[in-house]
Amino acid sequence: LKSLTTDDFVRILTEPNASLTAQYSALLDTEEVRLDFKEDGVRRLAEVAFQVNENTENIGARRLHTVMERLLETVSFEASDKSGTCVTIDAAYVDDHLAELSKDEDLSRYIL
Repeated sequence: LKSLTTDDFVRILTEPNASLTAQYSALLDTEEVRLDFKEDGVRRLAEVAFQVNENTENIGARRLHTVMERLLETVSFEASDKSGTCVTIDAAYVDDHLAELSKDEDLSRYIL
């Protein structure tokens, strides 16, 4: 078996009807917080998932769930106070929230 590539992760994040991006958007819609996933943000998220898989245990597409959870933990926690807002997930947002995860191998070991 071959490891998933960054392009594979992008497809997993965007193509299925119940993709993770769609699931998190629907979840936060219940709090009236809109998520706007930009193409460069999805690509950067896929790159981070790929890097963490390469640097630690390769758990394939399951890595996306934990990386997404980490990316959106603050938004999810504060959602009830941010009703009516839109959060744009672009490459800069991903870098701001996951920079230490992709660079710090010791920290990334704790992200299943």
